[in-house]
Amino acid sequence: MAVAGLRVAVVESQVLFAKALCSIFADDGAFVVLGDYRTPNVEAFAQGKPDLIVIDLDGQPVDVAQTIVACTTAAPEARVCVLSMHLSPEMMQRCLAHGAEAYIVKDISPPELIRAMKTVAEGQSYVDPRVAGGLLRRRSQNGGKPDILELSARESEVLKLIAEGLANKQISARLHLSEKTVKNHVSRIFSKLNISARTQAAVHAIRAGIV
Repeated sequence: MAVAGLRVAVVESQVLFAKALCSIFADDGAFVVLGDYRTPNVEAFAQGKPDLIVIDLDGQPVDVAQTIVACTTAAPEARVCVLSMHLSPEMMQRCLAHGAEAYIVKDISPPELIRAMKTVAEGQSYVDPRVAGGLLRRRSQNGGKPDILELSARESEVLKLIAEGLANKQISARLHLSEKTVKNHVSRIFSKLNISARTQAAVHAIRAGIV
């Protein structure tokens, strides 16, 4: 999907925050704001055919699954991006399991939000690295072992650190490897998982059963 003229709809129970989100998107030439709604508006979504639907889960009157399903049923081509104030691995996992393509924590800055939305519009997924990292760390502490395609033990270690938000230099220091070696591991991980962005690594790990 080309990142130009992206139709975006906002589902936000608080009017003030809804207008603020719409303003952020309207200020970027890549987006066309269809409107803001307190709950999923099936008729409006069916007519407007949004490319992206932004849902603020905080304050929604129904379960997350119902909210996401209502949006994707009305606009099957739309990619759903969930906003939440909670750094909750469990909530993130539920959102992804029910069809969301992004889990974004609200302390994100406007430019970061725009970048995340464009990432999703390009067909990729996005999750806050802090949330994904917490989920992967918990799995490791509980004795869970990754089972993603043919990743080696070292590649699995690198994948976990990527999901925690660490840069190659930080991974190098943590694992006592050269930056070149880390870069090679990252390249192989991306190739094996058929991904192109670090945030996708955590999403793929979750959906492939590492957590």
